[in-house]
Amino acid sequence: MTRSDLVEELAARFAQLTHRDAELAVKTVLDAISDALVKGHRIEIRGFGSFSINRRPPRVGRNPRSGESVQIPEKRVPHFKPGKALREAVDAGTASQGTGNTPD
Repeated sequence: MTRSDLVEELAARFAQLTHRDAELAVKTVLDAISDALVKGHRIEIRGFGSFSINRRPPRVGRNPRSGESVQIPEKRVPHFKPGKALREAVDAGTASQGTGNTPD
């Protein structure tokens, strides 16, 4: 599902929302999540999951072409941990669809 698919779904579910209002709502929520993560905050949405920041320590990597060592600096990366309800819903959905590994 893409951002535009999410906007379409929101506009379809709530007839009182115009397409523009749904787009603004999705943008506002995603911007709020992004801003909080940039500030180092943790976001928890009950029944869905939590977003946090993980630290990747500096390390030495290799340039695949030349084979020389390259210093890779520390990074902060976003991390999503699904909540119990979401994990169970996904598991129940995949169990009922069979064992196929094809995405929808």
